Amino acid sequence: MAGQRVRGRHRRWVCGTLGVGSGLMVVVAGANVRLRMLAAGHRFAVATVPPASVVIVPGAKVGPDGRPMAYLRGRLDVAIELLAARKAGAVLISGDSAGRSGDEIASMRRYLLDRGVDPAVLRVDGAGLSTWETCERAHRLFGIDRAIIVTQPRHAPRAIALCRGAGIDADGVDAYCECTRTTLVRNTIREWLAAPKAVTALIRSAR
Repeated sequence: MAGQRVRGRHRRWVCGTLGVGSGLMVVVAGANVRLRMLAAGHRFAVATVPPASVVIVPGAKVGPDGRPMAYLRGRLDVAIELLAARKAGAVLISGDSAGRSGDEIASMRRYLLDRGVDPAVLRVDGAGLSTWETCERAHRLFGIDRAIIVTQPRHAPRAIALCRGAGIDADGVDAYCECTRTTLVRNTIREWLAAPKAVTALIRSAR
């Protein structure tokens, strides 16, 4: 009898755990679908993106030497291409100036200047600690209401949706990524799991 009770509790625990896990997967999947829907029609190549006054480049990890790593380099290289193509006249670099990997802003600024970008076209936000904060601060503090945001394809739906939710008429251009498979898998998982938080931020901002 005691053994049956133990087995019964175990089955209930397993069923409850599976139910919670299934519910979470539905929430995560639904949030990702929602972000893709909000970003639909707003992703372009450098040659086809409608012009904007500003290119927004969200920060990312920098290396031990202070130089941008692959993700960030890819974003900055596309921003340079957009300037050269006269798709925008300024660049807002937004990230964590005191990040765990180093000063993202100093790294981005140095990278752009070393490649001939005029310092006069650079705008700097060292407190863009998340994608939402980058977008919200760009609109609230810098008065940006039309922009191109450059980021990797996996991040693009979330970035575009959040910027549009923050009041910016934003289009996205996919950034390059000469990344390892490990980096791609890690960032794919990260983006997948970040979707519910992004949708929550959009709901709150709409109230």
